[in-house]
Amino acid sequence: MDEFSITTPSLLFPAISLLMLAYTNRFLALSTIIRQLYEAHHREPHANNLRQLGNLRRRVALIRGMQAFGIVSLLCCLVSMVLMFVHQPVGAQLLFGGSLLLMVVSLMLCLGEILISDSALNILLADIESELRKLE
Repeated sequence: MDEFSITTPSLLFPAISLLMLAYTNRFLALSTIIRQLYEAHHREPHANNLRQLGNLRRRVALIRGMQAFGIVSLLCCLVSMVLMFVHQPVGAQLLFGGSLLLMVVSLMLCLGEILISDSALNILLADIESELRKLE
């Protein structure tokens, strides 16, 4: 790994920044959904709301994990750059490798959250389909 320099960890900054923005947008969208569900529940309670709660709780937990692992990955990149600056290439390389692993974990959590989001949408679609079948 002779090509490793202080600029190598900096290559992740744009990717991490964009991922954190995407994660924040997912969190804000989920917050909006939860607030709307809260208001709708108080206006007219519905049995399907209970089915949604588990999905929403898991999604909030996954997004929190996605953000946490993304932030720690960014911090590892920064410390890796500092270690390169103070001429500690082995530590810098190890920390950068750890940063990459943390980003992989963050992305896997993101995949899990997307799959749960899909499940939540299928609950809504099944409810609509059930109501439409009653009309036939």
